Amino acid sequence: MVTTSQSTPEPTWLTIIRLLRWNKPAGRLILMIPALWAIFLAAKGTPPLPLIGVIILGTLATSATGCVINDLWDRDIDPQVERTRTRPLAEKSLSIKIGIVIALIALGCAAILAFYLNSLSFWLCVAAVPIIICYPLAKRFFPIPQLVLSLAWGFAVLISWTAVTAKLEDATWILWGATISWTLGFDTVYAMSDREDDQKIGINSSALFFGKYAADAVGIFFLLTGGLLGYLAVILELNFCFWITLGIAIIGWIIQDLRLRSDEIPRSTYGEIFGQNVWLGFILLCGMILGWLN
Repeated sequence: MVTTSQSTPEPTWLTIIRLLRWNKPAGRLILMIPALWAIFLAAKGTPPLPLIGVIILGTLATSATGCVINDLWDRDIDPQVERTRTRPLAEKSLSIKIGIVIALIALGCAAILAFYLNSLSFWLCVAAVPIIICYPLAKRFFPIPQLVLSLAWGFAVLISWTAVTAKLEDATWILWGATISWTLGFDTVYAMSDREDDQKIGINSSALFFGKYAADAVGIFFLLTGGLLGYLAVILELNFCFWITLGIAIIGWIIQDLRLRSDEIPRSTYGEIFGQNVWLGFILLCGMILGWLN
């Protein structure tokens, strides 16, 4: 007796989860980290709990919006890249119409949360929207599209900091700079896994722009991140707890940079380094919270 088996179609709700990238939490958490850095530093370690909730939900909604918009723009490019060819819009398991509806719902949720914030933070949220929408287009004409993503990440700092203080301060911009350099570092690593496909398609990335010096560029970005965070700690007079976590992060970045200089690097290494930066970001967050203790 011969039996045949047919693969069970994926439930639509699970396909939507994949569209929002909620099945890959690292990318959601790595946007949340700079926002949490900002509110805990601005509030000297003790932000209001409701604000923490708004910021966490806001980053999830914003990240979801960005992911769907990215996939809508790249639905003809993603099938040509090994890492992205199974995304729902690329494999046509969801229609473009459904993608647009989901993007609008996610953006609407982010907008509702933005109304909880003060006027400066609200308008910073508004200012971030064009960058979120246009970022996926940057790879088509801008040589370092990861810089555009980094600027979008930087808004997480500006919005969250002003949500606490209702003003932009010198320390805000230092943290903003650290976030941009950190994002350039880990996202260049992420782009290194797609170099062959990107070059074949003819789209830009920081990994292609820096070429054989990509590992050097990543090292410089991480070095700049550590330097700016150290400078910020001096200005804010954070205690030794933060310096311990910063030391851990710097050691982690050095190890990552050395791995990138190996002659033969498995493609999985790039994803591993990206994921490690999530952990390093949360370690730094712990230092920022404990750094205010007397």
